Amino acid sequence: MIDPRSIIDPSAVIGENVSIGPWSIVGPDVVVGDGCNIASHVVVKGPTIMGTNNRIFQFATIGDATPDLKYNDEPTRLVIGNNNTFREGVTIHRGTVQGGYETRIGDDNLFMAYVHIAHDCVIGNHVVFSNNACVAGHVHVGDWTTFAGFALSHQFVHIGPHCFIAAAGFCYHDVPAFVTASGNPAEPRTINREGMKRRGFSPDEIALANKAYKLLFRRGLNIDDAIKAISELGDNRVVAMVLGSVENSTRGIIR
Repeated sequence: MIDPRSIIDPSAVIGENVSIGPWSIVGPDVVVGDGCNIASHVVVKGPTIMGTNNRIFQFATIGDATPDLKYNDEPTRLVIGNNNTFREGVTIHRGTVQGGYETRIGDDNLFMAYVHIAHDCVIGNHVVFSNNACVAGHVHVGDWTTFAGFALSHQFVHIGPHCFIAAAGFCYHDVPAFVTASGNPAEPRTINREGMKRRGFSPDEIALANKAYKLLFRRGLNIDDAIKAISELGDNRVVAMVLGSVENSTRGIIR
């Protein structure tokens, strides 16, 4: 149902079985996929492409231009996947030319109240942002990672898959896969053991992640030696994710 009190630009493309509540605004160059539910008092600006079965709650602003000073009204865009939930007051900005023109949100993510995702971010799948968690521009967040309440990330930081950023943690540097981090600045504390259990990792895989963690953070090794030692743990998905998140780091990992 599309409420007659909503304002929908004629150029917007609205899919089938879409619900749009009263006093919501869907602007030009917006594509809303099938089965999406947009509550009242929501603003969706374009260019934005939204997949199917997304839910947007009241007072969220999706796809607005970034306030980044290098942005000059270029037609950058926001791309959203499927089955995401954006709770009250969430804000997500489009990209910049310098960041590749695009902010990207994957599938099956939960953005709780007042979360902010800045320009040019890339958010994976099955990610949870708890209330008031925020990431600055150009941040990449891997699949199945959780940001607890008020957790923050500096711009250009990469957070690996299956990480847990504790409440009010502030990430100034990259966080390797499977790491639980907390503090300001965020420091490695342990592996995200509970998260791995919930995601179906075997006891052997969890033990392997713990070995990799100790090689990175508890043995006094430099990064090159730690990478070499981790690579010797075997050819499997846990080692591949840890090595990928360390070897591709551009800001250096948390220590």
